Amino acid sequence: MVSLITSIKAQKIVAQNMRALRLEKGLTQTGLSERSGVSLSSLRKFEQKGVLSLESFFKLAMALGCLEKLIEATKPLENNFSSIDDVLKSKEDKKRKRGWRK
Repeated sequence: MVSLITSIKAQKIVAQNMRALRLEKGLTQTGLSERSGVSLSSLRKFEQKGVLSLESFFKLAMALGCLEKLIEATKPLENNFSSIDDVLKSKEDKKRKRGWRK
């Protein structure tokens, strides 16, 4: 699937969403920093530029109560078969469990 959003744009959108969630919960940047264990300077940089380590992002998500939603959003989609032919074809097209070699 091709996305029309660049990774930089996605980072900024996610940062805006997290900021909105913080404000919705009535937290200041200092308050969220203390609850999450993420430094205030890192939180400010994240909200302004969308730049943050994955570990710190997860800490913020946990403090804001949306970590489970993030985990759920990254799960692979389940197959919904419409016929027995789809089931049989899926068994033939087994997915590799390892990546291709370079």
